[in-house]
Amino acid sequence: MRIGVVSDTHNNLKNCHRIVEIFNSIDLDRIVHTGDITQAKTMEVFSRLATPMVGVYGNNDLEREDLVAAAAQFQFEFVDPPLTLSWAGRRVVIVHDPLELDQVSSDDYDLILHGHTHRKTLERTLNQLTFNPGECAGMMPGMNAVGLVDLRDLSAEIINF
Repeated sequence: MRIGVVSDTHNNLKNCHRIVEIFNSIDLDRIVHTGDITQAKTMEVFSRLATPMVGVYGNNDLEREDLVAAAAQFQFEFVDPPLTLSWAGRRVVIVHDPLELDQVSSDDYDLILHGHTHRKTLERTLNQLTFNPGECAGMMPGMNAVGLVDLRDLSAEIINF
């Protein structure tokens, strides 16, 4: 099972359109947004994704009522963190701020996804991957990124755009 990972889009609609192009060009099973969508317009852009998206709300998702309505309209599953899932035999936890991992026993998970820092995180231990693809709402071409994770072997890849 392959998943796309995106974080901190901060309503940069130009980049969100590019993210949709990138993800739609790859064979993915799910897409995860790790928070800070910011406005419902972003969800409208992501409605063009060919793959189902789930995610968590972040600290800048202040227009919550509009975001919840847009998530429902486009059939996205978004919740307050942490979101815990079991996919392809792997235990997954998704938070926005890595400090939210204090709410769970992170040792219980194979894959930990987070955002918030706008910095790439790729930390691997013997049986666990912690991943944040980093910035994707910036204005400098080539400095933005989304990620891919293959749950079969917990491999991760960063795609810059």
